[in-house]
Amino acid sequence: MLALSINFVETVSNLIIAAIEQLGYAGVAVAMALGSACMPLPSEVIMPFAGYVAWEGKLSLLGVAIAGTIGCLVGSLVIYYIGAYGGRPLLERYGGHILVRKSELGRADTWFAKHGEITVFISRVLPLIHSLISLPAGIARMDIKKFSLYTMLGSFLWCLALAYVGFFLGPQWSNIEPLFQYLNIVVIVGFVALVGYLIYHRKRITARMRGR
Repeated sequence: MLALSINFVETVSNLIIAAIEQLGYAGVAVAMALGSACMPLPSEVIMPFAGYVAWEGKLSLLGVAIAGTIGCLVGSLVIYYIGAYGGRPLLERYGGHILVRKSELGRADTWFAKHGEITVFISRVLPLIHSLISLPAGIARMDIKKFSLYTMLGSFLWCLALAYVGFFLGPQWSNIEPLFQYLNIVVIVGFVALVGYLIYHRKRITARMRGR
């Protein structure tokens, strides 16, 4: 299984590299759009390689960061609308079966209305999470203008930082890929643990209420 995963990552990485080499800024934007739409195209490969291409003088560092940001926004909006017009109705209808009540959706709406900006902004500079935050934001129907603004701000910093690493390392850009793989694993484990805790906590509260 591990060997298959490594081969898959290598294959995807080669496709990303080929797209950027052939399409330039458009390749960066398309790859980042697909990655932000939850396709298995890691920004940790896309942007450092784009930075390396900038180091070669074929593209500009600022240009690849802007292209990546545009791609992030497009892909994020796709997932946002999926959450708003697909996930939201499903949760309203069947959420009770997975411990999500309509009242809790209402609280999520209120929370995103108050704290959505900082949540989206910070999430955009975190491995893995940056491509997942769009769905809950859409389900909560966060203000689309604020969502777009903070998505662009956070994504620009993320894209610029990764591109700069590739630019700084030059031909050695691929050396950072294993680091981000480890970071992704840490984030996944933390996310699963958090979800598990929330489900456990919710079940305890439900059991207490039934015992009264």
